[in-house]
Amino acid sequence: MNPLDAQQRQSNLLIFLGSILFLLGLIVGLFVQNMTNPRMALSAHLEGVMNGMLLIVLGLIWPKILLTARWLIITFRLVLFGTYANITAVFIAAVTGYGKMMPIAGGLEGTAFWESAISLLLITLSLAMVAVGILVLLGFYKYMHQQETKTLPNMSD
Repeated sequence: MNPLDAQQRQSNLLIFLGSILFLLGLIVGLFVQNMTNPRMALSAHLEGVMNGMLLIVLGLIWPKILLTARWLIITFRLVLFGTYANITAVFIAAVTGYGKMMPIAGGLEGTAFWESAISLLLITLSLAMVAVGILVLLGFYKYMHQQETKTLPNMSD
């Protein structure tokens, strides 16, 4: 597959999967008061809506991110993992009432299994999203630099 076609396909998928995540966030918002921890459920709702918008916006600028095909795939997978892991971790915490890593949202210490699952998701998604932020900045910086060099007048005339 042509790398430009692959990048366009990734762009479209980011927009589509972002729309799904946005919808999931809205649906979670309908059931905030029915969760074990409503404050955490509100956080899950906001994570879904905001991360959905992040994916949509990223999909819109994706063609302007100049990375190698391999780094584009890595970035694409990391951002999908990070955004969907985020709503998953916080939704699990809302349903179970657990999530000691999120005390401000009212997470209480729970069983070892659920605490480990929530903590693993939170830690790995945090690392993934930091990596995504760096990679997107680098890729967009390369794009900006490329645009600047194209528009500079030739000073040798």
